Amino acid sequence: MIKLVLFLSPVLFFLPLATAQPPQPQTVQAVGSATVSGQPDRVKVDIGVSTTATTAQDASTQNATQMTAVLNQIRQVLGPNADIKTINYSLTPNYRSTSGQQPVLTGYTATNTVEVTAGDAASIVKVIDGVAPVGATNIQSLRFAIADDTPLRLQALSAAAKQAMGHAQAIASGLGLNVGVVVAAQEGVSVTPIVGTVTPGATVSTPVEPGLVTVSATVTISAQLTR
Repeated sequence: MIKLVLFLSPVLFFLPLATAQPPQPQTVQAVGSATVSGQPDRVKVDIGVSTTATTAQDASTQNATQMTAVLNQIRQVLGPNADIKTINYSLTPNYRSTSGQQPVLTGYTATNTVEVTAGDAASIVKVIDGVAPVGATNIQSLRFAIADDTPLRLQALSAAAKQAMGHAQAIASGLGLNVGVVVAAQEGVSVTPIVGTVTPGATVSTPVEPGLVTVSATVTISAQLTR
């Protein structure tokens, strides 16, 4: 007689276990701002020459002659290595309009504008007062700046970050919580140069007041809230 022995192996069913997601930490967002000022060490002014003639050739030739005299005067004041940069040149036709008739070409205007940079206001005043008599027709956009504003930027950002942290701590305290780790920070910086107007004087030096250049910064932070 043959006996059959059956071995029943247990079957295991593996059911996925639902993993509980840890609660996301609460955060607070705060913004800080700060403004610092510094003495400018660069002065810039735009100097232009505009000439009008009946032909384009005459207008451009006259313009080149006057601008050459202006550039020579600038270099006489600031030296042969003066910081001069051409920022605009145009040659445009001029028309006379009469009601009911086609516009009539009357001539051409040539305009050449350079940006002049000096290290102090006294030098730029000498330039302004010297270029008008030799042919400059437009002197404008006087502005003061700082060649390297990095130290002011860093100072403003540091102060803005401290203010942002102070705001975050005040918010947390009002909620009965504390400020934990800062998880994000974003910066924003703007530089405001001093801009003035110039009117060259015939008998006296042009008055120029430099003022201060301001650097403003904002810092936005996100920080964890803890109990």
